[in-house]
Amino acid sequence: MIYLDSAATSLLKPPSVVRATAMAMRTMASPGRGGHGAAMRAADTVFACREAAAELFHVPEPERVVFTMNATHALNIAIYSLVSPGDPVVISGYEHNSVTRPLHALGAQVRVAESPLFEPETAVGAFRRALPGAKAAVCTMVSNVFGYLLPVREIAELCAAAGVPLIVDASQAAGCVAFDAAALGAAFVAMPGHKGLLGPQGTGILLCFAQPKPLLCGGTGSQSVLQDMPEELPDRLEAGTHNVPGIAGLLAGIRYLSAQGVENIERRERRLAQRLTAQMRAEPRLEVFAAPDPACQTAVLSVRCRDMDSELLAQKLARYGIAVRAGLHCAPVAHRSAGTLETGTVRLSLSPFNTDAEIARTARVFHEILRAG
Repeated sequence: MIYLDSAATSLLKPPSVVRATAMAMRTMASPGRGGHGAAMRAADTVFACREAAAELFHVPEPERVVFTMNATHALNIAIYSLVSPGDPVVISGYEHNSVTRPLHALGAQVRVAESPLFEPETAVGAFRRALPGAKAAVCTMVSNVFGYLLPVREIAELCAAAGVPLIVDASQAAGCVAFDAAALGAAFVAMPGHKGLLGPQGTGILLCFAQPKPLLCGGTGSQSVLQDMPEELPDRLEAGTHNVPGIAGLLAGIRYLSAQGVENIERRERRLAQRLTAQMRAEPRLEVFAAPDPACQTAVLSVRCRDMDSELLAQKLARYGIAVRAGLHCAPVAHRSAGTLETGTVRLSLSPFNTDAEIARTARVFHEILRAG
C-alpha cells in the first residue's frame, strides 16, 4: 500500500514508537498513583514527554504542556476556557469542525474572516476587519484540506494589538512545520499526537499560555483533599488516568522528529509534494489546488476531477493500493472558502516515510484511471 493519508493519521511510524508503546503496556502503571517502580516509570515517562514537547515547541515550562485525548479535546478545553455563550468569535475561513462545532454548541457569534485560498495577505486583512469587539479568535496554522499555511504570526500580532486572545489549531503543523509556540503569543496551541508528531492515536497536546478552565473534573493523584480541581498545571486539566502507553509512544515520536530535524522533514516532504503537484497538473481532467508560492503550502495536496466524483476516484485509487481521503474532510468552512463544498476533493497527504518511487507510482495510477474513464 502507498499511504497518502497522513493528514488523518500517521499510519507509518518510526519503529521506536511501536516499541515504546508496547513496553509501556508491559512495564508502566499510572503516574501519581503510587511510589512503586511501575508507577514511577510511568511518571518519569510522562514528564519526559512534557519536556520533549516543551523543547520542540520552545515552551519555557514543561508544566504548560497538557496531555489530551486528541486535538479536538484540546481545542474544546481552549474554546470553553475563553468563550461564553453569545460571545463574538473570529475564525479563519479554513477551520475544522473541531473548532466550529464547539462554537456552535456554545451559541457563539461566529465571524468568519473569509479570504481566498493561498492569499495570506488577504487573510490578514480579513482578520483585521473582523477583530474589533471580538472576545476570542481561532486560526488554524495549516488547512487540513489544502495544506495552506496561513499567516498565523501576522494574525497573532493583530490579536495581541486588539487584546483578543487567540487559539491556534496546530493539528496539521505540529511535526510538519517548525514553529515557536511561545513566540506566537497565543493563549492556547492545540495539536494531536497521531499526525505529524508520529505518536499513537488517542494522544494530544494543549500548550497553555493562559489560565484554562477544566473540561473534566476528577482524580489527579495530587491534592486529593481538595474538591475543586487544582489550580496548577498540568493537573488542572488532566483528570483521570493518563494514556501512558500512548504518551510513551508520543515521546518516541517527538524524539524521532527532534533527531531528524523538523526543518529537514518539512523540506523533504515539500519537495515530494511539489513533484506530485507537477505530475498531477499534467493531467487535463484534474483541478489541482496548489499554492503559486510553495512556501505557502505543506505536503498536503487536494485535487478534483472535472468529470468524476471525488469519492469514486478515491475508491479507484484504493483498488490500486493507494490510500487517500475524499470528501469534505470534516472542514466544510474550508471547502466553502475554496469553492469545493459541492464536490469535495481528493486529498493526498505525505509523511516522512513516503518515497520518490511512491510519488511516481501514484502519478501513473492517476493517469491510468483517468484514461480508462
